[in-house]
Order: sequence, then structure tokens, then C-alpha cells
Amino acid sequence: MITLTDTAAVKVKQLIEAEGDAALALRVAVRPGGCSGFSYEMFFDTDVASDDLAVDYSGIKVVSDPSSAQLLDGATLDYKDGLEAGFAINNPNASRTCGCGSSFS
Repeated sequence: MITLTDTAAVKVKQLIEAEGDAALALRVAVRPGGCSGFSYEMFFDTDVASDDLAVDYSGIKVVSDPSSAQLLDGATLDYKDGLEAGFAINNPNASRTCGCGSSFS
């Protein structure tokens, strides 16, 4: 399952607070597509399936379906602030990434 850096956890917590719904979970998924075969998908979700894997990071619930969790095992979600601010996933399971970094195989 994916882990969150402290910086990413703080940013996700801020975004959930801005949504005004403390029941939201961060769903991280891997979907077929992108120029390298798979792409990442992240969104806030209140629907957690019985077979979803869930981990708590500093009060943030992170969920993933079993297929995605397998591809995200050992991966890390980070957040960078500054000129090129945003979330980035470092996935040791990715053998190849595309030029823009949004898909992998």
C-alpha cells in the first residue's frame, strides 16, 4: 500500500478540512491508460468497499482497491510546494514512466 510523507499528509489534511467533511478518505488508484500503460488517480471518497485496503496516516484515511494496492506497494506520495507545486508518486514498481510522469508501466 502507498505511504504518505509528512508533507503530503499535512497537505491532504488541509484539503479535507477545506472540503468540510471529516469523513472523506483519500482514494489512490491505478487505472489502465496513459502513454505507458497505467495512470494514477487520486480523489476524495466517502464510499469504502469491504475489500478496499485502508491505512491511517495522522488521522487521514487512505484507501485503495486490492488491484491498485498491489501496484502501489512500496510507493510513496509526496507533496512539493513552490514553483512546481503538487503531489508526486514515487513508485519502485514502475519499470518505465512517460515523459510527463503521469503514467507508468
